[in-house]
Amino acid sequence: MGFFKKSASSHARLNVPALVQVAALAIIMIRGLDLLMIFSTLGVPGMREFIHRSVQTWNLTLVFLGSLVLVFVEIYCAFSLVKGRNWARWVYLLTQVIATGYLWAASLGYGYPELFSIAGESKREILRTLVMQKLPDMLVLLLLFIPPASRRFFRLQ
Repeated sequence: MGFFKKSASSHARLNVPALVQVAALAIIMIRGLDLLMIFSTLGVPGMREFIHRSVQTWNLTLVFLGSLVLVFVEIYCAFSLVKGRNWARWVYLLTQVIATGYLWAASLGYGYPELFSIAGESKREILRTLVMQKLPDMLVLLLLFIPPASRRFFRLQ
């Protein structure tokens, strides 16, 4: 019955601030909804076409695989945040910088705009759309870095 006994360290980890729990859940929900919306929009034939287009060249394949790795890293960070891993919020911040930077560059014509880009007539319109698209992730980052309870939680763990 030692399996059900809780150690002193497991009790300490149960005191996760609500803001950190909300942030971790939001990361999982945002990524899950992103995937669900892509599947819903494209359907099975569209997904097949998307994957087929994504693996036509080595560069496109690397971008496609990199985006999948980024999603899995973000989800892993969400689970690690609840455990009080300070590195997880920094890695999540890094994933957001990478994703935002790539979307911005691809939308301006660098990289592979046909795969990952934001449509717009001007840089200002593209930037506005990008900010609106990344707003949930920015709010999650604020929950992880700004409130004193969140900072204290990661400092104590």
